[in-house]
Amino acid sequence: MLIGLAIRDVVLIESLDLAIGPGLTALTGETGAGKSIILDALGLATGARAEAGLVRRGAAQASATAIFSLPPDHAVWAVLDEKGLAYERDEDLVLRRQLSADGRSRAFVNDQATGVAALKELGALLLEVHGQHETVGLLDPRTHRQLLDAFGGVSAGTVAAAWSGWRAARERAETLRDLASRAAAEAEETALRLGELDRLDPKDGEETALAEERALLGAAEKALADVDAARDALGGEGLSSKLAAAFRAIERARERAIQAGAAADGPAVERLNAAAESIDRALTEAREAEAAIDHAAEAFDLDPKRLEEAEERLFALRGMARKLNVTVEALPQVRAELGAKLRNIETSGEQLKIAEVAEAAARKTYIDAAAVLSAERRAAGDRLATAVEAELAPLKLEKAKFRVVVDPLGEDRAGPTGLDRVAFEVSTNPGAPFGPLEVIASGGELARFALALKAALASREHGAQPLMIFDEVDQGVGGAVADAVGLRLRKLAGDAQVLVVTHSPQVAARGHAHWRISKSGDATSTRTAVEALSPDAREEEIARMLAGAEITDAARAAARALIGA
Repeated sequence: MLIGLAIRDVVLIESLDLAIGPGLTALTGETGAGKSIILDALGLATGARAEAGLVRRGAAQASATAIFSLPPDHAVWAVLDEKGLAYERDEDLVLRRQLSADGRSRAFVNDQATGVAALKELGALLLEVHGQHETVGLLDPRTHRQLLDAFGGVSAGTVAAAWSGWRAARERAETLRDLASRAAAEAEETALRLGELDRLDPKDGEETALAEERALLGAAEKALADVDAARDALGGEGLSSKLAAAFRAIERARERAIQAGAAADGPAVERLNAAAESIDRALTEAREAEAAIDHAAEAFDLDPKRLEEAEERLFALRGMARKLNVTVEALPQVRAELGAKLRNIETSGEQLKIAEVAEAAARKTYIDAAAVLSAERRAAGDRLATAVEAELAPLKLEKAKFRVVVDPLGEDRAGPTGLDRVAFEVSTNPGAPFGPLEVIASGGELARFALALKAALASREHGAQPLMIFDEVDQGVGGAVADAVGLRLRKLAGDAQVLVVTHSPQVAARGHAHWRISKSGDATSTRTAVEALSPDAREEEIARMLAGAEITDAARAAARALIGA
């Protein structure tokens, strides 16, 4: 609900602070007094297009501030969250706009700078304006489906759930169809590569082992020659033979010494014995060294073909790695992955069949639910058309016809809200074709159609209602018709806040509150003032509207009768 409007230097208004209550507020005054300035200022605060001409002559800038008191579940809070604007749900929402004389403007939400587009988006949730040259809210075709559903108590929940299921099933089937479309070529290529890897049979760590073996085999020939040289140095006429000859010579010397009479335990024989023992030990070590050399030679006594085999194997592994653009060490993993991929391709056909059956079932579930929803909407549309037409006759639109069109959409436009295009259409004269409200209805008719629609919808709508503004909705009508307009406006104001700019005393008399807009000034300046009328002043204003310039007692009596009706 709008609870306050502060206006500074807007057209003819220098400074004005208005406190606005619930229900129906009537704005009256002489033609040209500036009633539309109030609406212009409210539009300025809620993001309407603004021109520099709104700035009062001589002022540097104009400003308008609208203060709203809103329930905690109002849709506005979600918009503020989306835009990162701070707020407290238990505090008022303050929208402010400043307009400079050069046409530049600044926008604020709760004193936080923001864009004019943000004010406009918030304004669309907070108020509806119905007048001869503008129509928003319920006359916007984009809102008709939601309005019809609210009126008929129709829920799209089942359709939304079915849509979610169909979309998931369709995406699954499309993924598998895409896989199947590539399966033939991929299967052949994958099988070829997998066959090559199966024949190659790469092992983890094989490249490192082969490289080490090849290096060893490459060095084996030279190493074996060196071992043979060592063997020759120790064997044959080498060290062992010389040690054996030395040992025999020492033995002969010891025998001659004993034959010559030397004592067996004498110094000479003992020294010969020590020499013999040393030579014997050296001979034993030499023979052990020869055996060790022979054993070492066995390590290099390999099959000459093994080097060629190792090099061929290493070349084959590295060639396959280059072909697959991976490392040799990755070949076993690639082999496993290709095997899994081939198995998936081979089973994808069966998976696709299952997915397509599920997709068809989900589609049927959605189509059936959408058909039920469409039938509910058509029935609700018939009821709404009857309710609206019942409102048209008292509003001097008795020749007009109203209908709700529920047209089917193609499956390519399916969505969570069903397969329907909903549009409100009118025919203003017998035999005339039906068409969109904003195209067929004239300026004066349009606001009354909006009033009839709102009156029909009011008892069935749920949630917070926006502020509704009707600008001269009673133009061109009077008497009983004007009274009917007033009654319907007051009916709307039972559940919402309504402002009406009117020249009709019958409409003004139905208001819960009454503002009089007047203009005053001198040769150099003109100003507009707004006065909230007391009961006595209200009676006088309505009498003026009935009688004109000269207010008579009869006019005052008629005014009291209208107010009390």
